Amino acid sequence: MTQSQNAPVCNEKINLEGDSTRSVHVGTTRNKAYGALTTPIVQTATYTFRDTAALVDFMEAKTWGDGEFREEYGRYGNPSVQAVEQKLAALDSAEDAVLYASGMNAVTSLLLTVLSSGAHVIMTDDCYRRTRQFCLTYLKRFGIETTVVPMGDYDALEAAIIPKKTRFIISESPTNPYLRVADLEHIVEIARQYRIRTLIDSTFATPVNQRPYEFGIDFVLHSATKYLSGHNDILAGVIAGRADRIKALKDARGVLGGVVDPQNAFLLERGIKTLGLRVRQQNATAQAVAEYLQSHPAIERVWYPGLASHPDHDIAARQMAGFGGVVSFEVAGDLETTSRFIDRMRIPYIAPSLGGVESLIEQPAIMSFYELSTEERLALGMKDNLVRFAIGIEDVDDILNDLEQALSFIPRQRVSVRLVEQLWEQRFRY
Repeated sequence: MTQSQNAPVCNEKINLEGDSTRSVHVGTTRNKAYGALTTPIVQTATYTFRDTAALVDFMEAKTWGDGEFREEYGRYGNPSVQAVEQKLAALDSAEDAVLYASGMNAVTSLLLTVLSSGAHVIMTDDCYRRTRQFCLTYLKRFGIETTVVPMGDYDALEAAIIPKKTRFIISESPTNPYLRVADLEHIVEIARQYRIRTLIDSTFATPVNQRPYEFGIDFVLHSATKYLSGHNDILAGVIAGRADRIKALKDARGVLGGVVDPQNAFLLERGIKTLGLRVRQQNATAQAVAEYLQSHPAIERVWYPGLASHPDHDIAARQMAGFGGVVSFEVAGDLETTSRFIDRMRIPYIAPSLGGVESLIEQPAIMSFYELSTEERLALGMKDNLVRFAIGIEDVDDILNDLEQALSFIPRQRVSVRLVEQLWEQRFRY
């Protein structure tokens, strides 16, 4: 008999603390089908039972049949999906998580599940524009009103509360594209005083850099399409939180239908395994890029929480383990000059997403607000010369060299951006 055959089997549960260790091991078992190392793709829409007694036991929740995962229909659950949900819950230090077909499907399903007609929602500006659109346009059709308050103005947030009517406070942290960081402790303090639930979209941060649930936030949202997947090849979303609340969301998902395909769940789990490695490199590269751009004479302003010049730097330093892989900045020039700079970049692709291994770059004035005039974009807080740079995992020196050559055509002096009004500057003085 070999030494391995004589070795005792340890059944003790190990407390996994590290991000990368959790990313690899949580949600998986060592006794997978066929001895597979990775979680198998259970590509089925329906499940079978060995006999009627097993079905009755399942319906009465007395047993789980043979001890393995069991469901009756694919819309209600899938073992490939369940493994990812367990992993994501652990990463966010939450009790449970529910996976959806996209990030937008996650936030819309949550709000449709927990809100009723006559409710009131408060959200901060600078949140993802499609989330704002859903709240301001679609929820209004169901008699649910939304008040938008300036990011960082907690007096305005509290003043917007309608007692016994306000049900949710929604914010993103960091936000898109100015990377504003919400004071989570302050938001929780206000919400608990008025018995209001809270939702933080933590997509830009990832669980590696920030865990809002640990601060008392009720629901944590991620577009898993971004950093969690990390390869720009799937759509998925997740919400993490307290077990009973997540169970209600899973039940509602069976009705609303926003399920994830098992193949996408498999790809997502594979991406999550390298989350810690990718995010830490993206953090470091983004910090270097932000510091480089801040000192460059062809750049007007840099928005990155890791810089002392950012309005929320102190908050970010207090509650984040890293400052993220996105850097936003303003080129010294107009719409056309900024477009020329982007076209000269050779490493990043021009694309609207973020969080993948490839660097992506965009000019929000064209990518997201093309149909508006300069004045209309400014009213929404979008400058013509604003650039959002989502850092990938390329070598930092290559990215810095690419930035240098792309900026070389811009006159090396600081110029004032046209049409910047005093109201715009006041926007960030909270």
